[in-house]
Amino acid sequence: MIDSQLSLFGLFFSALFSASILPGGSEAVLAALMTRAAHDPLTLWVVATLGNALGGLSTWYLGVWMRRRWPGREVKHKYMSAVARVRVYGAPALLFSWLPVVGDALCLAAGWLGTKKMPTIAFIVVGKGLRYAVIVVAMAMTVR
Repeated sequence: MIDSQLSLFGLFFSALFSASILPGGSEAVLAALMTRAAHDPLTLWVVATLGNALGGLSTWYLGVWMRRRWPGREVKHKYMSAVARVRVYGAPALLFSWLPVVGDALCLAAGWLGTKKMPTIAFIVVGKGLRYAVIVVAMAMTVR
């Protein structure tokens, strides 16, 4: 029982850190837990999605904090592409927050530009949830 709970905590924190500025390998953790079949795939999907979405939101909040801390300051060149995309598409651009490197920049840019909280949360959760759904379905098909 404790080992089972620890594996879910491990998946959660792996997904959380993977979506922040820190590197992580939540996909590998999810795949390993899927092959062990110690948990229901839906539970694994929810835990991974929740952790990864909270990580993306933490990056969004960092952007909000930066905008308040340094109002009027220009965004660094490496984030200009993400800022441009969020300016054009708004919060729906966060459907791509699951992408490596680009996703972090999109979340930070959205915070910097002040996207509304509820649409931001919704698009981050949907984008990251779809990514993990693909992994869970693919793993479920190979584990059979």
